[in-house]
Amino acid sequence: MKSICVFCGSNTGFSPAYVEAAQELGRILVEREIKMVYGGGNVGLMGAIADEMLHHGGEVIGVIPHFLMNKEVGHKGLTELLLVDTMHERKAIMAEMADGFIAMPGGFGTMDELNEILTWAQLGLHRNPIGILNSGQYFDPLLRMFDHMVTQGFLRAENRGLLVDDERPLSLLEKMEQYVAPDVTKWLTKGQE
Repeated sequence: MKSICVFCGSNTGFSPAYVEAAQELGRILVEREIKMVYGGGNVGLMGAIADEMLHHGGEVIGVIPHFLMNKEVGHKGLTELLLVDTMHERKAIMAEMADGFIAMPGGFGTMDELNEILTWAQLGLHRNPIGILNSGQYFDPLLRMFDHMVTQGFLRAENRGLLVDDERPLSLLEKMEQYVAPDVTKWLTKGQE
């Protein structure tokens, strides 16, 4: 992986574990010479990981819609900052630029980005690894929900396998490097078409 798209919150959350994990991930990406593509913000976990990478000489590319830049949340010190018109355009460009995806703690926007990229993988639109950095067990309820989807017949087990997770950034990256995308030729079963 030469570039990873990171989805994360524009807030830092209440636990210091979230910022610490963001900074650790940023340092590891720099050490491994992996560039980061992200939403371009200078606040919250977005700002924390971008600042850490830049401080250590990493390459950081932000993609942000004009309306968010105009609210002065755009990071002005990035390697490159791409301004786009819509949130849809932002997600498409970030996906095009990435060899893998990592979701860190965040809110609705982070969940939107994660679920869209998972859906694209399920549909066979990409075969890149998707990871969850589960710092402070933030994603435990979501991971249980994904497992529940499998047991209730709304998600195939092989599609649940499109996602890897770990609490530690280095372990997560190692799992992502070993990831082999499953062949997903059909996601519906008879009667669900």
